[in-house]
Amino acid sequence: MRVSTALWAFSIALLAAAGVRSQSPEGPPPWAYPVNPPNFQRAPDDGTIRRVPDSSAGFTLTQVRDLFAAPDWHPDDHPPMPEIVATGRKPEVFACGVCHRADGPGGPENASLFGLSAEYIMQQTAEFKTGLRTNSVPRVATDLMIKLSRAVTDQELKEAAAYFASIKPRSNITVVETDTIPKTHVRDLFLAALDGADKESLGRRIIEIPENAEHFVSRDSRARFIAYVPVGSVQKGRALATNSDLRVQCAACHGTDLKGTATAPGIAARSPTYMVRQLYDFGSGARKGANSKLMKPVVENLSVEDMIALVAYSASLTP
Repeated sequence: MRVSTALWAFSIALLAAAGVRSQSPEGPPPWAYPVNPPNFQRAPDDGTIRRVPDSSAGFTLTQVRDLFAAPDWHPDDHPPMPEIVATGRKPEVFACGVCHRADGPGGPENASLFGLSAEYIMQQTAEFKTGLRTNSVPRVATDLMIKLSRAVTDQELKEAAAYFASIKPRSNITVVETDTIPKTHVRDLFLAALDGADKESLGRRIIEIPENAEHFVSRDSRARFIAYVPVGSVQKGRALATNSDLRVQCAACHGTDLKGTATAPGIAARSPTYMVRQLYDFGSGARKGANSKLMKPVVENLSVEDMIALVAYSASLTP
């Protein structure tokens, strides 16, 4: 991944500064924790009305960046948004639908919420609020969640959780096994392909990019992603999840199809970048809370390659 020497050094510095014990001598994988370079600047708004496929709506860049107004490109895809999801509450609580999108698919930089139970969403918000849920590496998205969780009211959270839990999950990821990938750069906390046809080796990474970066920047809830994974990862992940000592733990909590149970969330078809962060954070001890006592012993001895395989497999499934 060509991010530039300065950005790479900046990423490594952040990893070192985190000071969290890891289960891998390599430290947290930088590609799973993308950060904006020190000189990062957002593109200016030229006033152009942005469009996305199959929508009659239109928004300027300034409008899609408004943290108190979730762009609703496809209102027929979901029930009416509660006020806390659509507009938030100024000045403390941003609209949930801005970061997580109008009906909850999120992106590689944060969590998808559809398919999660209302109880689980509320529990995780409480763990952000109490400081039990953090990252192995400082992250803007996590800092925002911690701040917002302390300001949101119980009623607002209940309404948002019930709304996202009511939406049927769908897959928005295509998993591609390959040795080479388009060269990428960090674009506002997510990876995107550079212009041109230049390629580079994937190596021992997962690189997840939007199929159309402009649609994702516009917060289109139907935006899709390509997850490039090493050749053989899906099969290796299937073997780890179903034929190894992990089987009992994975199946008992997340279900044999990884679609979730009454006690654990579904992990099928979720962003593999996001999932690697969760596995690593559980293993490092950065993510604590109600599920950590079960998760930590399972994942703390996994190598990063094992994590890549497991999430490549889970991302390839239907939700």
